[in-house]
Amino acid sequence: MSTSPDGPAAAARLPLPSAWPVWVVPAFVALVQVVGSFGAQDGPSHGGGPPWAQRTSGPDPFAHSADLDALGVGLLLAGPALLLLRRRHPVAVLAGAGAVTMLYLLRAYTYGPVFLSLVVAMFAAVTAGHRLVAWAGTFLGSSAYLALTSVVGVDPERRGRTGELFPVERPDLGMAAYAGGWALAVLVSAELVRMRRQRAAAAERVRAEERRRQASEERLRMARELHDVLGHNISMINVRAGVALHLLDDDPAQAREALAAIKEASKEALTEMRSMIGALRAPDEEGRAAPRAPAAGLDRLDDLLDRARAAGLRVEAEVAGERRPLPAGADLAAFRIVQESLTNVARHAGPGPVTARVRIAYGEHEVHVRVDDDGRGASPPDERPAGEHGSDGHGGSGLRGMRERAVALGGTFEAGPRAGGGFRVRAVLPTDRRAEEAK
Repeated sequence: MSTSPDGPAAAARLPLPSAWPVWVVPAFVALVQVVGSFGAQDGPSHGGGPPWAQRTSGPDPFAHSADLDALGVGLLLAGPALLLLRRRHPVAVLAGAGAVTMLYLLRAYTYGPVFLSLVVAMFAAVTAGHRLVAWAGTFLGSSAYLALTSVVGVDPERRGRTGELFPVERPDLGMAAYAGGWALAVLVSAELVRMRRQRAAAAERVRAEERRRQASEERLRMARELHDVLGHNISMINVRAGVALHLLDDDPAQAREALAAIKEASKEALTEMRSMIGALRAPDEEGRAAPRAPAAGLDRLDDLLDRARAAGLRVEAEVAGERRPLPAGADLAAFRIVQESLTNVARHAGPGPVTARVRIAYGEHEVHVRVDDDGRGASPPDERPAGEHGSDGHGGSGLRGMRERAVALGGTFEAGPRAGGGFRVRAVLPTDRRAEEAK
């Protein structure tokens, strides 16, 4: 299948003139001005008249112009040469192009595309932000030219035929109106281009900010996933490692079971880590990470509870309501909240036999997740006074991560000590359209 661009999509990808090499526009302008001016001079009327004084019949009093000599050609090339500096010094280039164009007209050379370099200079000044200078300079320059030609100008029939230094015709009302209208049209067009560029730049800033926001949210999401996966499995490994060390001499059989649980937990952690790293390395066609393993969800709840029991926790589970598939965001959040809650029980519930009770209740438009324990240990780090850090070194990122997951879906989250001892985590996650929109 061909991948060559065509049509509007290809045109949209063409670079703007501002992105071209700085010499491209001046070279084009120089070619047009020189070739066009010689063509106008050698035309049927030998130079023709100015656009404001064209005649449809009778002799043309403006037919004669001064022949292009070295000075005329130099002026035709001087304007484009100045345009090479238009990006760094737009105001100076506008003044220089105006002076060159004025001198060309005062010498009464043939009318032609000599104004092209001045048009480009006006556009460059306006789009660079020098609007006041461009508007004021253009109309002051036009007024100065009209005033000067009123003083030194000759009759239209004598244009270019005398031996005077500036054999230019005296201006009339038509010439003044044409010059003013031409300048106004160019400046308005330049303003439109400037506004369009500003809108495009603003839109690009918005897109860049959106990309940064999405990247930040993705980093936060990956941090939560890594914290939940590694925190849970390493906590289970730590607990079972302590059991294995304690029973290694007195009860080798139970120590062996603890080591098997460690092996299973470490295998699970490695599997999920490989899945995440693989997703980061293998973007799909839409640019998003393509997962290489099924996403965690409540369909894996039994495996999660079994691993917690293997690590030595007493876990009771209850599922209320009609069990059904959930939206991906709510399903993952519910699973991770249960997983992190069990991790906190293993870390912070304290000594003695501890029972964790997991309850999943399916409502019509939401799923309720609750994890209670009857431990006597310290509260998880998020419940400690501000500034303290938990033993996991994350400053209580476990409860904070669970809360962020619930709030991101438009749900609610509560966590705190239970009356009579222990700790409770409770979350309500919407499973209707709000959850999909929050994703």
